Amino acid sequence: MNRKLLLALGMLLIYAVAVAVLLNVMPAPHKTTDYLVIGAVGTLLCLLLLFVVLINTVRKPPSGKPDSES
Repeated sequence: MNRKLLLALGMLLIYAVAVAVLLNVMPAPHKTTDYLVIGAVGTLLCLLLLFVVLINTVRKPPSGKPDSES
């Protein structure tokens, strides 16, 4: 499976789970600011996932090549 597609599906899954959990945790009569906070937290988690994946892929050396030529 393509890495970009897998990352996009993972981000979508994280967003959906975060929104579902926060909608159930917050008290029932939701205001517009509640939806704003829920969306912001979901977006924050998606960007955090993207940042972690990018940091971990940059840290690894390319396959088959040594880190330095000494």
